[in-house]
Amino acid sequence: MSSEKVLSSGSGSGSGSASASASAPLASPHAEVCKGINGLNKVVLRDPRGSSAEVYLYGAHVTSWKNDHGEELLFVSSKATFKPPKAIRGGIPICFPQFSNLGSLEQHGFARNRFWTIDTDPPPFSTTSSSKTYVDLILKPSEEDMKIWAHSFEFRLRVALGPGGDLLLTSRIRNTSIDGKPFSFTFAYHTYFSVSDISEVRVEGLETLDYLDNLQNRERFTEQGDAITFESEVDKIYLSTPTKIAILDHEKKRTFVLRKDGLPDAVVWNPWDKKAKAMVDFGDEEYKHMLCVEAAAVEKSITLKAGEEWKGRQELSAVPSSYCSGQLDPQKVLHGS
Repeated sequence: MSSEKVLSSGSGSGSGSASASASAPLASPHAEVCKGINGLNKVVLRDPRGSSAEVYLYGAHVTSWKNDHGEELLFVSSKATFKPPKAIRGGIPICFPQFSNLGSLEQHGFARNRFWTIDTDPPPFSTTSSSKTYVDLILKPSEEDMKIWAHSFEFRLRVALGPGGDLLLTSRIRNTSIDGKPFSFTFAYHTYFSVSDISEVRVEGLETLDYLDNLQNRERFTEQGDAITFESEVDKIYLSTPTKIAILDHEKKRTFVLRKDGLPDAVVWNPWDKKAKAMVDFGDEEYKHMLCVEAAAVEKSITLKAGEEWKGRQELSAVPSSYCSGQLDPQKVLHGS
């Protein structure tokens, strides 16, 4: 499949599928457009060292991230529908301009169920990454969007694979209002990590922090001093979190490291058995093999005046866990490079 294929760079989300054409090359030689499930267009990123990622134009939704051994690192439900207007269950949904039900819009806002277009000429990125494997996507509001959220914006997303197989997502949201109106939004990268067994997973870096418990009317609590482990449903918004969080998978001897900028909160979610059974696009037992840890800006919404731009970034890496006396040593992960 030729990497010269590109999608029509229309002005907005549109309601139909963007069509593929060969009118202009993708900026990265390691990216190509092809058909995914149900004929939806996706961009496949392949790093020469072997790692890969897939991004659907529907929702600018990352649905696959594989290491150089070809192991899938993200969870996507076997029952995910890939049928607009329903959001894709798993991968990395983008929650914008509203997280969860914190506002008048549909759950998690509308960015995750709009068709994005490839941005062939994005403004320059001030980034330290030397990645040459990336795609730039853009979303602008349609007339229908303006009826439910009357704000002019440009949302630019870059999805990139780093030289070491890291996955980088950088969002730039600009207020393009011509009438000077500010707007506020909440945001999350709703990342579903693939884990071997949720009961063997722990999360490091959120100890002693305050959190809002979504299972208790968002009441505020303080986390105890131990690493977070899982034995029942969890749905918490941790506040003022560090820029680095580690997800340790004992069985796989693998640690995910999430690094983030511009996103002070971290949402931790696993539906457990009852909620899993209640979701039509989620297998009854799949909760055992996933964990959402989401870089987010939820507690305090972000406000942009006309012309202002916000940037929020997350970088995911997967490293072998080092064992020490039968225990993982998260300090090396959290305080190392």
